[in-house]
Amino acid sequence: MDRSRTILKAGVWLIGLLIFLSINSVSEPAGGDDFPELGTVPRKGGFRMEGYWVWCGSVIKGDDGKYHMFASRWPKDISFHPGWMTSSEVVRAVADRPEGPYVFQQVVLPARGAEYWDGRSTHNPSITRHGDTYILYYMGSTHPLDDPPRGVPFALTDPRCIVARSNKRVGIATAKRLEGPWTRYDRPILQTKPDTFYSFLTSNPSPVVHDDGSVLLVFKSRRYEGITHSPMMLGVARAKHYLGPYDVVGNEPIFSANRFGEVEDPFVWKTAEGYEMIAKDMTGKLVGEKHAGVHARSKDGVHWELARHPKAWTRTLRWDDGTTQTMGQLERPFLLIENGRPTYLFAASGDGPGGFDKMTESFNLAIPLLSDKVTQKGK
Repeated sequence: MDRSRTILKAGVWLIGLLIFLSINSVSEPAGGDDFPELGTVPRKGGFRMEGYWVWCGSVIKGDDGKYHMFASRWPKDISFHPGWMTSSEVVRAVADRPEGPYVFQQVVLPARGAEYWDGRSTHNPSITRHGDTYILYYMGSTHPLDDPPRGVPFALTDPRCIVARSNKRVGIATAKRLEGPWTRYDRPILQTKPDTFYSFLTSNPSPVVHDDGSVLLVFKSRRYEGITHSPMMLGVARAKHYLGPYDVVGNEPIFSANRFGEVEDPFVWKTAEGYEMIAKDMTGKLVGEKHAGVHARSKDGVHWELARHPKAWTRTLRWDDGTTQTMGQLERPFLLIENGRPTYLFAASGDGPGGFDKMTESFNLAIPLLSDKVTQKGK
């Protein structure tokens, strides 16, 4: 009898302990611990164009079995920064393999006149598909002034840059074929709003288009602060259909700049447990390395937390010729997801030690991923 009572008391104690632990435990993020390791980078892969700055690579596999990259380019005789704000255009390039090399095919979103919201510059392309429709998200801008100077320095204080930056907005174009024709719309899908964290501009769209056509969109923003510029912040918008309307969720950015520093260049995808995000840690406050990759996750796409191991990648890459190199820039990440898992990370880079003014050429890299710990469950 005494032994039975002892066993019963032990059982009750154990159950109580389990209940206590379940109530007081710290919840872990959904999904795996680590972002896949970066493999060796093919030097002759990716996308480059003679005579142009190249940036912002976004890739999709077409019905033709080829890989189609949508990228940004602008003439090299215009300063890299801020030339992209005034003179960028979205182009399409094609490769037989995801690593490339990608070969230029066409200009997809050319300049179309200062009277259009995206009439002078198109940038930040992100390609996706819903049913038989391809959807190209991008940043567009305009200004009513002369074209920027060619072959001479072009500064952030130039009036063309000031106006073009304040006019940055997120929009979409749609097509039934990757080759086009592409339908562009008269208004952006994501406007600014006074007295918000996105009162100055919206850019860098990263969409997740679900099976029913609804969209979760993460975007970059800045708050209007007169002639100064607020920190870069990330926000979330939702739409019941990819054509809109899009409504920004909440009144605060995903990551507080005071607590986390600046974060930009988001890429978001759907997983079995919710959503995953990779982005660029502008200050190194999150992962300990300036401009390295940060990994976060969310169950609902709105409330985000850092992954248990938040550093997604370092800027030091291994080339397929056996050398290593710490890239001055490694930006605009985009994942190619095939058969339910990320297989390649595409990122924009250049040949300088860091800083846009120190580059003599820029290009999009295709970086193979070595593990499948991060998986996708449809869209």
